[in-house]
Amino acid sequence: MIEMQMMKRWTFFVCFLSLLVSGAWGQNWDINTVHRVNSWDGKFIRNYNKVISRTEPYVAIGVPVAMAVTAWAKHDKQLLKDAVYVGTSVAGAFVVTYGMKYLVDRQRPYERYPDRVHAYSHENSPSFPSGHTATAFALATSLSVKYPKWYVIAPSAVWACSVGVSRMNEGVHYPSDVLAGAAIGAGCAVANIYINRWLNKWLFGD
Repeated sequence: MIEMQMMKRWTFFVCFLSLLVSGAWGQNWDINTVHRVNSWDGKFIRNYNKVISRTEPYVAIGVPVAMAVTAWAKHDKQLLKDAVYVGTSVAGAFVVTYGMKYLVDRQRPYERYPDRVHAYSHENSPSFPSGHTATAFALATSLSVKYPKWYVIAPSAVWACSVGVSRMNEGVHYPSDVLAGAAIGAGCAVANIYINRWLNKWLFGD
């Protein structure tokens, strides 16, 4: 019941953001914020954001794969279940996000405002919502659900938030893209708690 209530709130939040950014005030806030974050051009900041942004897909895929390989090697059924939950949470966030991208079909900030946003990298897909942020938050949330310890939750949250900021610093996303991606990623991980109850019965017989 709690998970369903959270899912409804996240769905409302994403829809609200979609409506908000279509208005004049929302568009001004979006471009002004991404312009400020994109202008952070110190050497350390740029290199940090570049590394965080471009390694995110490898981390999001690599963590559940590493968990599954370790579980197989150690014959650890519970770890394998956790790997399936984390992996399917990330996969679900990816599917939902890329489906929404082509429904909304929003231009990237560097495409729409080339005079205000510098592109440090280029993407071929539409902007809203942020896929990197969605899969990062799906990974962070699912790990936090399975391992609710401060030494898992804190670094996971810092990393996921860093991914979102890095996408704005790279000039490829608006803050509304990032917020929507975060909501989708976390929401998919929460919804996947229910889905994995069925999946565990099908895969593991319990």
